[in-house]
Amino acid sequence: MPVEPAPSVWSFGDAAAYEQDDDLVAIGADLEPGTLLAAYRRGLFPMPSGTPGDPPYWFCPVRRGVLPLEALVVSRSLRRSCRDFDIRVDTAFEEVLDGCADPRRPSGWIDGDIRKAYLRLHDLGWAHSVEAWRNDRLAGGLYGVALGGLFAGESMFHRVRDASKVALVGLVELLRDDRARDRLIDVQWGTPHLASLGVVEIPRAAYLRRLPGVLGVPPAPVFA
Repeated sequence: MPVEPAPSVWSFGDAAAYEQDDDLVAIGADLEPGTLLAAYRRGLFPMPSGTPGDPPYWFCPVRRGVLPLEALVVSRSLRRSCRDFDIRVDTAFEEVLDGCADPRRPSGWIDGDIRKAYLRLHDLGWAHSVEAWRNDRLAGGLYGVALGGLFAGESMFHRVRDASKVALVGLVELLRDDRARDRLIDVQWGTPHLASLGVVEIPRAAYLRRLPGVLGVPPAPVFA
C-alpha cells in the first residue's frame, strides 16, 4: 500500500491561467514526494532545466501524449518478441532508473536530483518499474508513477532490441481488468515511435478534464 507523504507547501495555481501555447507552465518548488504527487494530480510533471543549481521546471504539454489501453498496437514481430522476455515489476527499480538515466543515451535528461526524488517515491510505493528480463538479465524496461487509474510514464530504455516495447506491452497487460477503459497511460509527449504503438495526442484541456476521473479509479492490484 503506498504511503501518502506530507503535503506539499507549494501550489501550482489554476490551470486556466497557463500559457496556451507553452508546455512549460511553472519554475520552482522542490522535488519532495508530496510536491511530486501534487503535481501529477494536477497534470504536471518535472524535468531539470539542464543548468546545475536551477530549480525544477514543470510541464503540462499543450498536446499530451496518452495511450488508452484499448489503443495499444502490437505488431506481429513485437508479439513474437514478447515470447522471448519475462515481465517483472519492481524487482530492479534502481537499475531501470539508471538505465533510463545513462548519459550515453541521446537527449538524456535524468539528473541526480530527479534520480533521488524518484527513488524516494519508489520507497513510498508510488513509483514503479516494469522490467523485461531475458535469461535472468535485465534487458530493458520503463518506470513511472501510479496514481489511481493513471500510470504516468517517465522514461524507458533497452539493452536488447524490442525490450522497452515489450515492457510497455507488459504494462498494458498488468492494467487490463474490468476498469481498463477507465485507466490511462500518460507518456507526456507523443513521438512517431510511440504513435506506432498506439499513442495519441490530446489537447491539454481534454487531458485535464479527464484526469480527475482517472485518478478516482482504484489502482491496478499490482500497484496497490
